[in-house]
Amino acid sequence: MAQLILSLDSEILAEYKMEKERFTIGRLLGNDVRIDHPSVSGHHALIINILHDSYLEDLRSTNGTYVNGSMVRKHALQHGDLITCGLHQLRFLDGAPHPEEQSGFASTIVIPPNTLPPLDLPTATDMASPIEAHATLHILSGPSAGRQLPLKKSVTTVGRPDTQVAAIHRHSHRYYLTHVETMAGALHPTVNDVPIGSQAHPLNDQDVITVAGIKMAFFLT
Repeated sequence: MAQLILSLDSEILAEYKMEKERFTIGRLLGNDVRIDHPSVSGHHALIINILHDSYLEDLRSTNGTYVNGSMVRKHALQHGDLITCGLHQLRFLDGAPHPEEQSGFASTIVIPPNTLPPLDLPTATDMASPIEAHATLHILSGPSAGRQLPLKKSVTTVGRPDTQVAAIHRHSHRYYLTHVETMAGALHPTVNDVPIGSQAHPLNDQDVITVAGIKMAFFLT
């Protein structure tokens, strides 16, 4: 099933499964993808899904609709196309298997907070350092090798849905890795090649995390 991943300034905001033939994008209530920003028209764009093909149409929007940087009126969408509406972007995924991406990295994926595992984290009084921590993930393997992902949010999810997903929690002055889901029979995510358990695992500077087969280096900054 085709999907759209909504982002702003490289931060993923939402994920939509296109379960019907017509899928609308715009600022007003009633749109399938509502982007509440003045740079987006009330009814900005439309995607029509016909069997295994998807077609994008600009609805005479004020600021135009762009695909991969080029303004379009109508466009046959391809897997990975980046749609821009105002300041926001939508990544189109056609839902078909793409073997060349099996070793890739899904930067962050949206997971409802109530599905994350409960954490048993130390209280602020247990922390030795009064300095607020900041950290970055450096992707070491796969097609996204070399990419850097600042860990600015309280929870950042990494991995591949239906394969393996982990969450990095920022708590007071530390970061913790927790297991969210893993396909049957597979090991939990690892830190320095050691599988983590069901509890939150504290991360240290230069730890190497492996999630869904992708290696990432954790750096405190």
